[in-house]
Amino acid sequence: MARISSPASEHIGARITAVRKSQHMTVDQLGVASRIDSSNIRSYESGRALMSLPSLVRIAEALGVEAGQLLDGVTSQMFGR
Repeated sequence: MARISSPASEHIGARITAVRKSQHMTVDQLGVASRIDSSNIRSYESGRALMSLPSLVRIAEALGVEAGQLLDGVTSQMFGR
């Protein structure tokens, strides 16, 4: 997992958190459903880390949403490069 804090990782993390909470799902439940360690999920949700594309897809599938929904609003400027 790349430890990359950026506006993009914060935005995606906030979207994951919002969807997860709207479904009354805990971080641990999302970890089990996505087969991703809950400590990694916490890092993603807090914006401390940017997940890989396969992890993003697994999280989206576990939440029952399209991966694009979690990326909605992300721009290249948010990566700071």
